[in-house]
Amino acid sequence: MRCQTAADLTAASLAAGCYNAGMTLVEITYELQSPLTEAQLRQLGQFANTYGLRSFRVDESANRLSFEYDASRLRETQVVHMLGQARIAVGRKVN
Repeated sequence: MRCQTAADLTAASLAAGCYNAGMTLVEITYELQSPLTEAQLRQLGQFANTYGLRSFRVDESANRLSFEYDASRLRETQVVHMLGQARIAVGRKVN
């Protein structure tokens, strides 16, 4: 039996065998009730370090906030909870 070293593995095989294989990506978008303040943006920046959150995007022209996350590691209820903690008022979920 031969063990593979890091040099033997390609980036694609690492990605397929390690992290991405069990990932269930979800994107949710909310309408914002008002533009975000600097304090709210800082809170979002802190939330960006949450395990399972891949990215968030603010669309100022459409007044929307989107999150992409790994549903096997993070739940929508946790995203909503964080929005409440940051005092970010959202309207309806767009998708």
